[in-house]
Amino acid sequence: MPIRKQLTGINILVTRPIHQSTFLAESIHASGGNPILLPVLEIADVTDITPLIDLINRLDEFDWAVFVSPNAVTKSMDLITKQRTLPPYLKIAAVGKGTADTLRRYGVNEILIPIERFDSEALLKSEELQNMTEKHVVIFRGNGGRALLGDTLAQRGAHIEYAECYLRRKPNIDSAPLLAAWSQGKIHAVIITSSEGLHNLFDIIGTLGQQLLKTTPVFTAHERIAQAARELGLKKIVKVPYAGDEGLLKGLYIYFQSMERQCFFE
Repeated sequence: MPIRKQLTGINILVTRPIHQSTFLAESIHASGGNPILLPVLEIADVTDITPLIDLINRLDEFDWAVFVSPNAVTKSMDLITKQRTLPPYLKIAAVGKGTADTLRRYGVNEILIPIERFDSEALLKSEELQNMTEKHVVIFRGNGGRALLGDTLAQRGAHIEYAECYLRRKPNIDSAPLLAAWSQGKIHAVIITSSEGLHNLFDIIGTLGQQLLKTTPVFTAHERIAQAARELGLKKIVKVPYAGDEGLLKGLYIYFQSMERQCFFE
């Protein structure tokens, strides 16, 4: 997509972990907008890697390895590549495009990824994952991740093990400067990329921020996040029909161009 100045004068709150915000922030800036980084999810190493190392040493026992996020790839593959090579017959699945792209950076190219959307529900629709009788599956994820993927594969006959390879935490953030700007109408949009991040943001910004959030356009590509936003009382939820960061950017362009046209004709 050619970069034009579609977001000139637009201040956009980007809430994803800081190390995953680079592309979005740079693209928003290149499009004339102002990215405001507020990482509402902190990614940290697990305190004890012994269980993860033990599992990595047993990878030959598994038929499938499923990676749920780019963080799951980097935190596990950094260890795997130091310990061993992946078994040649181990099948690899990724929940989304970003996860698959991260795997490719480690030389993993044969990857099952969803077709329609990039989430666990879409991955579970894959034909390859329907008959899982007696298949051994390891799921690389953060602490306490969603149970849907593992539970569904277990119902289909698989033996599931979880490799928790990173920790997700709510950071300690002083939200006062953000709330001051927001109260003056200087936050025009919010990007949310996980339900956990949305709930963390809700806690971090407090009662005043929650009222401001409820009337600010919130952009997401996932119906599950959009539903969580509705349950929190948010009024302006923009669910973009495109995947990945590029999809979020396209959704921002379309939304603010339509707002510009609306103001022109009023």
